[in-house]
Amino acid sequence: MLSLHSFFCARVPAFTEQIQLDIRVRERIVGAGLKAHPTHAMEPIYEGKAKRLFTTEDPNVLRMEYKDSATAFNGVKKEDFENKGRMNKAITLIIYKMLEGKGVKTHLVGDVDDINLLVKKVSIMPLEVIVRNVAAGSFSKRMGVKEGTAFTKPIVEFSYKDDALNDPFINDDYAREMGAATEEECAYIKRMALLINETLKEFFLKANLRLIDFKIEFGRLATDPKQIVLADEISPDTCRLWDVATGKKMDKDRFRQGLGEFMESYAEVLSRLQK
Repeated sequence: MLSLHSFFCARVPAFTEQIQLDIRVRERIVGAGLKAHPTHAMEPIYEGKAKRLFTTEDPNVLRMEYKDSATAFNGVKKEDFENKGRMNKAITLIIYKMLEGKGVKTHLVGDVDDINLLVKKVSIMPLEVIVRNVAAGSFSKRMGVKEGTAFTKPIVEFSYKDDALNDPFINDDYAREMGAATEEECAYIKRMALLINETLKEFFLKANLRLIDFKIEFGRLATDPKQIVLADEISPDTCRLWDVATGKKMDKDRFRQGLGEFMESYAEVLSRLQK
């Protein structure tokens, strides 16, 4: 059994690390011109497959922590990989900053550390928005189209976010009747998804990566629910990326399909985007 002295000594580094994190978060909030309210503690409010959310001293700002977990097939396949959270956070930050510079509104507030970002509090809309440039994944299986077949124009799909229903494919009418989004909001989301697609294609191409497809999510700002912004993350977890020269898969398909070199591919994507 640990002595009282050993108990506290073993926990001092963790306490110190938490205090330092709290200070960094507060500095970022104040630096972003937002108001810090000491009564709002750093409490966990949500944990998903790849991220955790915590409250901050600003009730309209959350801390998003990226986990090292990898999941596939709706959580059936699971494994932890060292540094996965760090790399996905870094890639998302690079991409969100780039998109903000192009006029795309996101929930990003600022950087915190290797695995944490500050984000605006949003109510995530129950829609997964998938943009496809090339046949792959579920599209190829569903439609019998050979993987790698390029489309004449991008395809935008909506899925209803519900793990119990396996995120079923829906259209604008379904979204309206399920209360997920109005017709006008669906049209806006589709326009934004296509704009993001064109921006990402060009961005990834400069890194010798071909954007095959990707999934994004949108949320309503807590401070103004009428305002819809890009939320969640954009990383190799949510994008299919193939090397331009070799066609090598550089994304989560390496985990899904057991191709190996999973984290090596993520590290290579990050390295290319940082150049």
